[in-house]
Amino acid sequence: MLAELDPTPFPPASRTAHELVVAGIAMRRLWTNAARAALARAEHAAHHARIPALTAEVESASRVLNTRAARLVARGQERLLLLEDVETLLASKALVVDACRHVVRDAGTVISLATRPVLFALARSLGEAWPGDVPRDLLLARAFGARFTDESHRARLRVEIGRLRRMLRRLAGISATKRGFALAPRGAREVVVLAQPVEEEHAAVLAFLADGEAWSSSALALALGASQRTVQRALDSLAAAGKVQSFGQARARRWVTPPVPGFTTILLLPAPLPGD
Repeated sequence: MLAELDPTPFPPASRTAHELVVAGIAMRRLWTNAARAALARAEHAAHHARIPALTAEVESASRVLNTRAARLVARGQERLLLLEDVETLLASKALVVDACRHVVRDAGTVISLATRPVLFALARSLGEAWPGDVPRDLLLARAFGARFTDESHRARLRVEIGRLRRMLRRLAGISATKRGFALAPRGAREVVVLAQPVEEEHAAVLAFLADGEAWSSSALALALGASQRTVQRALDSLAAAGKVQSFGQARARRWVTPPVPGFTTILLLPAPLPGD
């Protein structure tokens, strides 16, 4: 619908809003060149609109393209990526275990494991260890949270590895080794893991607060699809650690946190848009 809309007749403020919407969609689809072009047009329109708040919004959106959006884990090393780096990575010949969208993909195939958390945990562990293998005990701990293992755990691991092997058969094989299992990509040159820039227990709550906006606990619960009690416990824990702060009382209480320096919100890479 936006592609068919000509914003030329719009007043400058409306043209700015239009280009911000175009840029936002482009960012979430990882079309960084299109996003930069839309933001440049938005900046030009905002200049003519002469509305300081609108200019500030364009500047804020532009900063997203120049801050870290994800973390690359490969061969035991990590580095932070911009959105354009993520776009380049997903178009490369690498096999990507995407921990932002919970999929395993290469340039032409995407296999979703979003509803299979155990299988994705196994895939991520194997991807992080590539080209090496992962010990069985470590796989059991990461996938099942097992501290002590017995034959029933090992049998379950074999079953889940078999399921993962079937789901990934177009992209990679999984071979057994003396101490565990190893991932063997079929056509990809290498295997990498794409992870969120910051990962911790309450990362989802922090993600919503990362832009500095004030949220109520009820609004956070609605956005996260969690109970208000669960969200409140997370906020109390984060407040005790000094990562969030609140103001107001009772229903007027709001929670805020400054953005993490050097990082963009991890909400940019959680899931594809409908129709992608």
